[in-house]
Amino acid sequence: MSSLKPSKQRKILYNLPLHQRKKLLVARVSDDIANQYSIKRIAVRKGDTVRVVRGEQEGKEGKVVDVDTKTGRIAIEGITRKKADGTPVYIWIHASKVMITKLDLSDPRRREKIEKISKSKKEG
Repeated sequence: MSSLKPSKQRKILYNLPLHQRKKLLVARVSDDIANQYSIKRIAVRKGDTVRVVRGEQEGKEGKVVDVDTKTGRIAIEGITRKKADGTPVYIWIHASKVMITKLDLSDPRRREKIEKISKSKKEG
């Protein structure tokens, strides 16, 4: 049975094992990708192109530069702010607040997995 206490929910979130932590990095896919591959959401990876759909940076689009599995946030090319000394730093955005517009299919294992899911959904 799970607890309703917010402090315990945060503790569970902070201490998740890696195989469950990847669920924090799932984002919606755009309509054209959803129609092409028959998927609604997929884990964000370095190299994917995403569009921010919530927050101050809403509407901005860029390539994922880095993924932080600890916090579930991603750094996107072109979305930066300047520090006091003038050096730019990435603004980390939660993966649930972006939409994937272009998948990076350079990894053969990822490509095979997406095609397998697509094939099974189109047959069934």
